[in-house]
Amino acid sequence: MNLVPVIAIDGPSASGKGTVAHGVAEALGFHYLDSGALYRLTALAAGRRGLSWDDEVAVAGVAAALDARFDGETIVLDGADVSSAIRSEDIGVGASRVAALPAVRAALLQRQRGYARMPGLVADGRDMGSVVFPEAPLKVFLTASAAVRAARRYQQLIGRGEAADLAAITADLETRDARDRARSVSPLAQQADALLLDTDGLGIAEAVDQVLAWWRVKAQA
Repeated sequence: MNLVPVIAIDGPSASGKGTVAHGVAEALGFHYLDSGALYRLTALAAGRRGLSWDDEVAVAGVAAALDARFDGETIVLDGADVSSAIRSEDIGVGASRVAALPAVRAALLQRQRGYARMPGLVADGRDMGSVVFPEAPLKVFLTASAAVRAARRYQQLIGRGEAADLAAITADLETRDARDRARSVSPLAQQADALLLDTDGLGIAEAVDQVLAWWRVKAQA
């Protein structure tokens, strides 16, 4: 049994789980794991090696030997800052594809569990509560409609000065959702013991406050 307190926040792509998880971690003084970044790093590293994202054996090898580290908000791969590179829409698609490969998920499992250190961890992803940290005392399934998630992603891209097409982003999110729900290993789904947090009508601060309120109840139990 893992004695480190873990808050697992799962949910679909662009639901805001990363921003919320980071806010919760800061408020509690906990460590933070962006599991999606590991899959994005794997997709980026595989692409730079000229590998197909569907080559399960080769991509799993890349995942197992990933030379990556997190320095605050800076993400380093092979000694170079790739914080912006892994956030591109293309790498997001690649991350969704490599995440569907069982061997890749297995290669990254122990690496993710290694982030659980005192005083605690807030981990976000698609299978944090179901597979990576099944004994987490608080599991949250954070979601929003595809239309709301697409609008948020659109604003993010525009804010970074990147070209964006709202209809294309919406279609891409719906495709990713279908792929994530249908994959054979760790499909995207709300666990029976996870609390649902629908953020369609919530701001980031409100969502963070709700998770913190749930955590206070769990911590006092």
